[in-house]
Amino acid sequence: MEKARKPHILVCNDDGIEGEGIHALAAAMKKIGNVTVVAPAEPHSGMSHAMTLGLPLRIRKFSRNGRFFGYTVSGTPVDCIKVALSHILPTRPDLIVSGINYGSNTATNTLYSGTVAAALEGAIQGITSLAFSLATYEHADFTYAGKFARKLAKKVLHEGLPPDTVLSVNIPNLPEAEIAGIVITEQGSSRWEEDAIERNDMYGNPYYWLNGTLQLLDNDMRKDEFAVRRNYVAVTPLSCDFTNHAYIGTLEQWNLQK
Repeated sequence: MEKARKPHILVCNDDGIEGEGIHALAAAMKKIGNVTVVAPAEPHSGMSHAMTLGLPLRIRKFSRNGRFFGYTVSGTPVDCIKVALSHILPTRPDLIVSGINYGSNTATNTLYSGTVAAALEGAIQGITSLAFSLATYEHADFTYAGKFARKLAKKVLHEGLPPDTVLSVNIPNLPEAEIAGIVITEQGSSRWEEDAIERNDMYGNPYYWLNGTLQLLDNDMRKDEFAVRRNYVAVTPLSCDFTNHAYIGTLEQWNLQK
């Protein structure tokens, strides 16, 4: 009997090749398939779907503890996906996984996320893609997140996803025993309340640091941030289509051609 072919999985992130989360994700994926890691050489959090235009991109091999780990690209997460598909991988991967991100990518954060953008770029290219985020910015424990990422990746490889669809997964930073469950959610309305903190450099010139907190504006378990704060893993299907379909009929009634 012919041995079943292992799936080929492309791993990316926005925290950069040195990020602990991508090493946890790559290790999890290696248990179910052949893995290629292509990630930004430097952190690119909050880059959304940015691409590098007008500057050259550099590809480098990256080793950790004396062993080859993957490739770095001197650009954004979306650059990484594009370059991986066009110049690094000999064939298209069966699956793209992005993460595991430091910090949740829920609600309006989804729009800013380079982690999610890498997965969306995969969907644009017609490749099944997932994004994983851990809801913490400190003392991260990727143990359960890696385990769940592996479980979901296996399921998605078997079941597939519709075209133009990715799954964005947000995981509480908790041991498995403290996870309340898994819920399918919608992108919520919670958003960051931000302020630019003004400081002065050594010459007295002002400069600014963005600072803020994520304000919970939802009170429904169907919303991603609300669910995560109650210790549930939130699995949200996202689409590249930003159209507000429910509003099209209203706009048509404006008779803009008159």
